[in-house]
Amino acid sequence: QVQLEESGGDSVQAGGSLRLSCIGSGYINNRTCVGWFRQAPGKAREGLAALYTGGDSTYYAGSVKGRFTISQDNAKNTVYLQMNSLKPEDTAMYYCAARRSGVNDCGISRYEYTYWGQGTQVTVSS
Repeated sequence: QVQLEESGGDSVQAGGSLRLSCIGSGYINNRTCVGWFRQAPGKAREGLAALYTGGDSTYYAGSVKGRFTISQDNAKNTVYLQMNSLKPEDTAMYYCAARRSGVNDCGISRYEYTYWGQGTQVTVSS
């Protein structure tokens, strides 16, 4: 069974940076799509970024491209989300998600992911 645990959420001021971590267990390292999502109160869960653990390709939502970077450390079973130039509208609960995949067809639709972590809160003040 796949288990995911996020960490790194915090309260920061606008313009600051955070790095979120998603530690996974129980999945095949080089055949997994891993994505980062966020959900603000009263809003739908939004896909931010994704990668395929067996390759180098990454995918981003337009709203975060250029500010957020997804990366992986397979030796640590960890996927990161580096967030720079944070804005108050980035305030949300952030989740990582995963699904097994034999091919690199990863995307940022929440409907394609099977396993989810519990989330980590990010609060950005102006």
